[in-house]
Amino acid sequence: MTETLEQLEALLDDLNPETRRHALAALLERAKTGQVKLPHRGESFNMHCHSFFSYNGYGYSPSGLVWRGMKQGLMAMGLVDFDVLDGVAEFEEACRLACMPCGAGLETRVFVPEFADREINSPGEPGISYHMGMGFVPGTVAEPAVAASLRDQARARNERMVERVNTLLDEIALDYAKDVLPLTPTGNATERHVCAAYCAKAEDVYPDPDRRAAFWAAKLGMDAEAVKTGMDDPPGFQGVIRAKTMKRGGVGYAEAKGEDFPTADQVNRFALANGAIPVFALLDGTSSGEQCMDELLDVMQAGGVAAVNIIPDRNWNIKDPGVRQLKVAKLYDFVEKAKARDLPIFVGTEMNAHGQRFVDDFAAPEMAPLHGVFMAGAWLLHAHTLLQARAGMGYLSPWAARNFAVTAEKNAFYEAFGRTAATAPSGALGQIGPDLHPAEALRAVSE
Repeated sequence: MTETLEQLEALLDDLNPETRRHALAALLERAKTGQVKLPHRGESFNMHCHSFFSYNGYGYSPSGLVWRGMKQGLMAMGLVDFDVLDGVAEFEEACRLACMPCGAGLETRVFVPEFADREINSPGEPGISYHMGMGFVPGTVAEPAVAASLRDQARARNERMVERVNTLLDEIALDYAKDVLPLTPTGNATERHVCAAYCAKAEDVYPDPDRRAAFWAAKLGMDAEAVKTGMDDPPGFQGVIRAKTMKRGGVGYAEAKGEDFPTADQVNRFALANGAIPVFALLDGTSSGEQCMDELLDVMQAGGVAAVNIIPDRNWNIKDPGVRQLKVAKLYDFVEKAKARDLPIFVGTEMNAHGQRFVDDFAAPEMAPLHGVFMAGAWLLHAHTLLQARAGMGYLSPWAARNFAVTAEKNAFYEAFGRTAATAPSGALGQIGPDLHPAEALRAVSE
């Protein structure tokens, strides 16, 4: 039996990797033979997509992200999962098959001792920062103990949180291994998976909607009618559960302590050991730590950070005009600081919650003037990924250090290489090697 387009697209997000591989191959074949019409590549991109290897608000796998990016005519894509590199190989292989420029990495939380008394980008948690490594390529992971510790620490925090929340939701208490881990492909669950598990358990225990609404109303301190309305929007209601039970003020919340997280320097060293790029992640510029941005960037760069990440929607797509004006100003100020320090900028929409858009609106008045610098970051990351995988010639490699004394010149090369390589014949990369001068490497993909 031949699957329909809709069936194949659903199979892209199956937990079985062979099923996903089959579905993507079938879809790409249909595109190749004209059975599926795909748009021409435009100038939009998303270099910060979470997949179901951590949490995607729509349940998308790495392969599912790539196919949907093709359907929207994206020019490049990036994968970022929390605490794991589990999706990197699948994502980059899917991008290779789809001729989609790409880069991949991970995001985690770290402790920054220099800002121990100031909030950075994790609201309500002084000294704790969301932090990234980008530009990982498939292969043996250097310093595997660090990779294992990121996964293990995240699981331990979640298990302790579930134990606390179970004391409140005792009628639907979860068994973490039985009820939560099966929701993920490789056992890397997040708070959002936990919320989905509680909702599923509540449906089993209270199949009658009125009784279930009464249960949640009593536990969450809400009006039963409001709960019934909320339950009609499962992702939104799961967000309410998360806010009321797992965040500050909820029974599951535990104050973040530095010793519960790796330091930023440790994660930076892990990224560097694997040929990747340590990346600082901006929240929106308004926290006490981010208001000292020059000091913060000094600390980050001293520890090895060589690029920055922005989720632009947080700074411009805001209803309140006063807040919007403030955060747009913070966005532009941060971009100027990054440019002054020759820090490449990677941007995207996350999709780690339902309702977040698939790709940024680069035509919005607030975004259009920044499109060029954001695009440069996408091409740079693509070039790094190609060159690191091909010959260990990534952005922070010994090859790059030998050939570029000035960061601005290095940025210009990697941007140009990424842009040119996106349309180069596949055989062109076969000429690339660490003995080449940058001009020769660029010429190899230009001819």
